[in-house]
Amino acid sequence: MYIKDKKVIISAAITGATHVPSLSAHLPKNPDEIIQSALEAHKAGAAVIHIHARDKDGKPTTDHGIFRYILSSIARECDAVIGITTGGANGMSVEERFSVIEKFRPEMASANAGSMNFCYNRLLVDVDETVYDWEREYVERTWDNVFRNSFRDMEYCIRTMNDCGTLPEYEVFDYGQLNNLKILKKQGIITQPVYIQFVPGVQGGMPANNETLMFMIEQAKKMLGNDIQYSSVGVGRKMFKLETLSALNGGNVRVGMEDGLYINPAGELAESNAQQVKKIRNILESLDFEIADSDEARQMLHLKGKANVGY
Repeated sequence: MYIKDKKVIISAAITGATHVPSLSAHLPKNPDEIIQSALEAHKAGAAVIHIHARDKDGKPTTDHGIFRYILSSIARECDAVIGITTGGANGMSVEERFSVIEKFRPEMASANAGSMNFCYNRLLVDVDETVYDWEREYVERTWDNVFRNSFRDMEYCIRTMNDCGTLPEYEVFDYGQLNNLKILKKQGIITQPVYIQFVPGVQGGMPANNETLMFMIEQAKKMLGNDIQYSSVGVGRKMFKLETLSALNGGNVRVGMEDGLYINPAGELAESNAQQVKKIRNILESLDFEIADSDEARQMLHLKGKANVGY
């Protein structure tokens, strides 16, 4: 008997906090550009929009006024599921990063699964002049940066999301972080359905290749149960190959200029988040996958619904 495949959720990570404006003129670099790019990505087929905020000078921020403006503007214009970062940006305190959850009570938000050396200090080595003065120091300081997510931090983050009815999207950068989640689940801190975002390819974490992703999916099921749901980030030029592999192995996909600035492996810059969404959608549909809309994504991920957020 034929068993119909589940639909695939496409997420779009609009701007992130790693890439800086000097790397691409197409990177959304201020609140209005983030809003417009998010709306275009949703129209192109992204059921979930992952949001970091930037100020008028392109710098990542957790300013609540800017965040509210971005979130409320997107929500007013479309029905997308909006996920909020708790990763923030390098140099932010743990308190800064987590403050947006209690403030805005989103449907879902990132929950980082452990500490790591999150390094991108060489991003600007081939750039002579930057658009903004803050960029070079911002990336170079990650050479001596530890992205802190202690067990205390993780417990606080997850409990806060539980209290707010916000689904944690567990960002897993390396193998040991799966064991962190197993421990937190055994301790009864993880109470909601497990949704993992695999993030290969960050300097300091697991490599981005097919073998690694397959291993991580297998181990996640062994540690956390076959009923988990998951997605994968495809960093840089490997975005579309890894996303396709994720879908072929029962997962969802995430594209967007937070993760990669390119539209193909040759290094051609993507003109928009929507262009990346359209490409992965075309790939998936050519493989006979059906794409979930936002309401279907809410059902699949057991989300509380757009009416219950705080923005």
